[in-house]
Amino acid sequence: MKRPVLVSIVVLMSLLSSCTGYPRFLNFPFDPGGRSLNSPNSELSPQVNAPYIVFVSDRNGSQDVYLFDARRRQLIDLPGLNTLDEIASHPAISEDGRYIVFAGSRQGRADIYLYDRETQQKRNLTENLPAEVRNPTISTDGSRIAFEVAKNGQWDILVCDRNGQLLNIPGNAR
Repeated sequence: MKRPVLVSIVVLMSLLSSCTGYPRFLNFPFDPGGRSLNSPNSELSPQVNAPYIVFVSDRNGSQDVYLFDARRRQLIDLPGLNTLDEIASHPAISEDGRYIVFAGSRQGRADIYLYDRETQQKRNLTENLPAEVRNPTISTDGSRIAFEVAKNGQWDILVCDRNGQLLNIPGNAR
């Protein structure tokens, strides 16, 4: 039973591998007005995929997803992404910066959302999944999304495409 889980994790790691280079220290100036990466507010779950840094912050009074362009040293607008009735967490971004995936909670239910910066559209990938979900990540090309799902009393990993369709990966079942 443990062997398929190990194989699934190895397959998942190869599908979603986006770590390049070595650990590095990023230093950006502090901006008390909240227009930069560093602000007096909570910045949670940063994920770096050069030149982009995606993170969650409460700088506007709600827990929203933000995108920072490290080359231009400025925040990027994300029209249609954040809503007042949603609490965002654990964002991740594709290598080209087009797709952002995150967990969003509304009225006590968490779902996994995919935002396309090109079309400015947000899609709920797990609205028909009767289970708790968390911790999404996205492949470098933005074609695959993996996340944890609690079903039958344990946490498992599911992998789907950008449309929310499960991929044929061992151990990937609803």
